[in-house]
Amino acid sequence: MANYDFLRKIPLFSSLSDEDLSSLCQIVREFHLPAGKVLFEEGSVGEMAYIIENGEVEIIKLSQKREILLAKRGPGEVFGEIALLFDSPRTATVRARTDTDMIGIGREDLRDLLQISPSAAASMFDIVLSRWQNTQNLLRQSEKMAQLGTFTAGIAHELNNPAAAVQRSTAQLETVLFDSAHTFMLLVRQGLSGEQQATLEQFVRRAQEQARSMPPMDPLARSDREAELEEWLEDRGVQDPWDCAATLVNLEFTDDDLKRLASGYGQAQLPVIINWLNNNYTIFNLLAELQQGAQRISAIVKALKSYTYLDQADIVRYNVAEGLENTLLILRHKLKAGIKIVREYDPALPQIDAHGGELNQVWTNLIDNAVDALRNGPDSAPQPNATLTLRTRQEGKWVIVTVEDNGPGIPPDVLPRIFDAFYTTKPVGQGTGLGLDISYNIVVRKHFGDIRVKSEPGQTQFEVWLPQELEGE
Repeated sequence: MANYDFLRKIPLFSSLSDEDLSSLCQIVREFHLPAGKVLFEEGSVGEMAYIIENGEVEIIKLSQKREILLAKRGPGEVFGEIALLFDSPRTATVRARTDTDMIGIGREDLRDLLQISPSAAASMFDIVLSRWQNTQNLLRQSEKMAQLGTFTAGIAHELNNPAAAVQRSTAQLETVLFDSAHTFMLLVRQGLSGEQQATLEQFVRRAQEQARSMPPMDPLARSDREAELEEWLEDRGVQDPWDCAATLVNLEFTDDDLKRLASGYGQAQLPVIINWLNNNYTIFNLLAELQQGAQRISAIVKALKSYTYLDQADIVRYNVAEGLENTLLILRHKLKAGIKIVREYDPALPQIDAHGGELNQVWTNLIDNAVDALRNGPDSAPQPNATLTLRTRQEGKWVIVTVEDNGPGIPPDVLPRIFDAFYTTKPVGQGTGLGLDISYNIVVRKHFGDIRVKSEPGQTQFEVWLPQELEGE
């Protein structure tokens, strides 16, 4: 039999009559939970609520394969009530922090208690409301941190390639510049005539122009031409003829160009001239790669600043297409493998008043969910012909953004609940169930717009309706 005096001190039972409290003591069960032991897991069926007599438990939720500590419960506190009140699976995992003694009350007994005691019902309502708000706030922050992780991973992935290219080109440039300086000294010693210098200048200018883009050529034709030039260079004592041959092909050297070289320079001069051209082409090519890498990094940084709207007012004039493109850049590492992106943007779409950074968070949630649907899970390969379509259009004062995927669709019984806080169809540990709830609040409550969804197998559409102007803001 449970401790009568202990239960009397619990606010939930304080208003019960002596008779009802005595009856309650007869039906509740007593439990002992050793430290580190799990009482129940997130997603399991709940049949009992608990009151702690002594000890402490921790309330844990899994998100992105990591544990989030939602709360700690100690003596006199109730937990596990939400699953019973709402006939839902357990929303979190409970684990003992210390050796813990507790009392359990079954589903039907708890409901009977709340019916016979208005004060118990009011107390339970206050408990649930307070915890719901606290949990929601905590998980919202966790969702933002998880999104920040995705955001950071995407940016790191996008920066890696151009940064690596810049590093590689810089290291190679140092070597080539040294070789070029040596070759230049050899040229000086050759004592070139004015005509020879003018010819060489023409070839160097060609090298500068051609270094920015490789001329299109059939691979087999290129291989044959390189073989011909390599033999020609080898016959004339040129060092590394295979390397120089590739350069001459890129410079689109004709037989007439070769004759011009052979006739314009002496036997001792020609190898030096060829190496000088090869060095210059390589230098210009590396400089072009450095420029491209720097431009790519600059574009990413610009997109990053635009995505976050750092150092800008809370409400900005917002370009919807630009926001979508910046979001695609952030999520590019998830989109590369087998997912086709279709863009159908209205070129005449006006800018709108918006909380820019938060609206980009909406696109991130919607696109990320669509990608997961197309992959049948975050770690799965995309389905065949996986397609993500982004559309924009205008209807009167409204700007409409559509995020569409051709995944399996949302089941009809799930559709009415997708915007509910903590509701998720993803496996335990892969989502908090707040992404769409956050998106709904940003669109509806902060932008006075609307989110509409329709889904069937092979087509799921999320439509975001946004006013052009935020009246009253």
